[in-house]
Amino acid sequence: MPERQSLTHAVESTNLADLLERILDKGVVVAGDISIKLVDVELLTIQLRLVICSVDKARELGIDWWNHPLPAAAAQQKVAIASIEERLGRMEEAWAQRSAAPAGSESA
Repeated sequence: MPERQSLTHAVESTNLADLLERILDKGVVVAGDISIKLVDVELLTIQLRLVICSVDKARELGIDWWNHPLPAAAAQQKVAIASIEERLGRMEEAWAQRSAAPAGSESA
């Protein structure tokens, strides 16, 4: 009669609470970029950044956007506002020059 060999399995069971605690303690980062192009013309770009961690771990990593805006977003907003203000200034100048010009001096 042939000998029966027993199989030994090393199974480490992890319940959901342990897994969640480990993820929040260590942190998980998921990043990806989606770009849609048509004939070498970029139509749309989406940058995805997902960080899953505890608040303590986030602070340790220097992430505290709930207290302060993200630096990149704040810088982009400042650039956009400056651009809009510059455009508005040019429009106001053009309107002032047009309003100040005599009625008969406009050329067709």
